[in-house]
Amino acid sequence: MSVRIATAATAAAAAAVFGVGALLPGAQPRTADALTPDRPAGPVVLAHRGASGYAPENTLAAVDAAKELGIDWVENDVQRTKDGVLVVVHDTDLKRTTDVEEVFPDRASWAVKDFTAAEIAKLDAGSWFGERFAEARVPTLSQFLHRLERNRQKLLLEIKSPATYPGIERDILRALRKEGWLDPSHVRNRLVIQSFGADSIKEVHALRPDVTTGFLGTPEVADLSSYAAFTDQINPSYKTIGADYVAAVQRLKGPHGKRLRVNTWTVDTAADAAKVHAYGVDGIITNYPDVVRDATR
Repeated sequence: MSVRIATAATAAAAAAVFGVGALLPGAQPRTADALTPDRPAGPVVLAHRGASGYAPENTLAAVDAAKELGIDWVENDVQRTKDGVLVVVHDTDLKRTTDVEEVFPDRASWAVKDFTAAEIAKLDAGSWFGERFAEARVPTLSQFLHRLERNRQKLLLEIKSPATYPGIERDILRALRKEGWLDPSHVRNRLVIQSFGADSIKEVHALRPDVTTGFLGTPEVADLSSYAAFTDQINPSYKTIGADYVAAVQRLKGPHGKRLRVNTWTVDTAADAAKVHAYGVDGIITNYPDVVRDATR
């Protein structure tokens, strides 16, 4: 999904101020929010690629930054390496968020799918955001899950560019099962799988109909009932919705017999958070979860 990334200067300033391992300024740890029950207190706040306004996106540092802010739900992006390892990274190439061009200057392509896991593990995935994060690496999905488990956090997992990685749905479910994330407790309370690819979400639902799924996008209202056959959530850009659209989604029931939910992205200002809160959304995905939380409580 699209994201408003901080400029280099802003990122550097944020990195200098917000340290992982110490509670971020303004952090107010709260009890766990659930994605499934109705919640009168306000929408669920989900940390987009971790608390990526304060630490490099999709890194373990961003996971920890979300934890320090008291945010339970973390969103991430999953792709597959040349040798079949699942890694957590957003772009389909490695140029923007790593030093791949310096480490592998002679490679014709810097696509994730053209590198082995061992090669990707050599890359610096944090310095672009701030020098204090120079040790950050692109985590494997296994490493990411271990950190979430340690922090007692929850996961909104995005299957990134599924057409590029045939069969990735089975690989992801296999990895989740291996790490204990497909037991009843995780499936019921701590895991959602989403994608822009409707066919990918259909495949997840077919393979594991108990898993909560989400479709990324804004389908036409007339088409929503067809999506309700295989997904539990419609997760659109906040720029594409209004109160009427949110209500139209929520009038339908998904494959688990519960009303469809709406988690909107990527909301980074208090004003926009208040606006979508007024629309009645169920969740807000954001790079600045503390800002959104404070604006909607």
